[in-house]
Amino acid sequence: MEGQKPFISVVVPLYNEEGNVRELHKRILDACEKLGKPFEIIFIDDGSKDETIKNAQGLTPLTLIKFRKNFGQTAAFDAGIKQAQGEIVITMDGDLQNDPADIGLLLSKMEEGFDVVSGWRFKRKDSLSKKIFSRTANLLRKILIQDTIHDSGCSLKAYKRNCFEDVDLFGEMHRFMPALLELQGYKIGEVKVNHYPRVHGVTKYNWKRGMKGFVDMISIWFWRKYSNRPLHLFGGTGIVVSFLGTLVLVWMVVEKIFFGASLSEKIWPLVGIFLVLVGIQLFVFGLLADIMLKNYYKGQKRMNYNIKEISQS
Repeated sequence: MEGQKPFISVVVPLYNEEGNVRELHKRILDACEKLGKPFEIIFIDDGSKDETIKNAQGLTPLTLIKFRKNFGQTAAFDAGIKQAQGEIVITMDGDLQNDPADIGLLLSKMEEGFDVVSGWRFKRKDSLSKKIFSRTANLLRKILIQDTIHDSGCSLKAYKRNCFEDVDLFGEMHRFMPALLELQGYKIGEVKVNHYPRVHGVTKYNWKRGMKGFVDMISIWFWRKYSNRPLHLFGGTGIVVSFLGTLVLVWMVVEKIFFGASLSEKIWPLVGIFLVLVGIQLFVFGLLADIMLKNYYKGQKRMNYNIKEISQS
């Protein structure tokens, strides 16, 4: 199928995966050839410090994107997705814990009318601490975001190409792509997939990435509720706070006029003034956020990473 425009693009970020990259390419190649559709394989080296790039050279077919330094998994996914030409984009990890043979399962599920199909690592082969952290994060995600996915952390996913016209990737946001797209009205499906223990290399997941993911989760919660009108949140809160401050000041005036209270000896007048000022600031912040949001929609998109080289073989 050489020379044909790819129907499937497999996008895989790599960071210090020298022991996995060649076997990973072989398994993806075998899986895609069995599907009988034109495909391309895109690896993104996220500033590896080992022999990942050297071991990837000579693999074919392959588009290899090299970052100048480590920008993170989300940035690597974004670069690969922008390079992809296929109508269907498959994302997966580069540690061989995802099974390329499951790509066919994702595509079959997609034929039921889904725009996105997410893998569900039903029987995870990770450490106990990682499982506990992941389940806690998934529980928080369901409470805050209220999406329909069991396992948002599974990188093995299939997307229709047009999905990426409506989202921007940053932080650890690749984990929440289905949730973001569900907010846009896309149909999200899920299928159980294999998951294997890591054999070569070490996991790149740590508490810092977990915290970044939690912050991004809060961002999506805010986006879900107030993306079109942040003034509803900040302005509404500002009005309530100012109202409380006004009540305090009115009560102080009543005490002064009718009960002869000495206001100079009480802290409540200062509290009332403080609340009114904070309320006004929140309201103004909401207005500014509204204006910034409108400018954002009109602005130009800018990549938050730097590509050193793109090679094809």
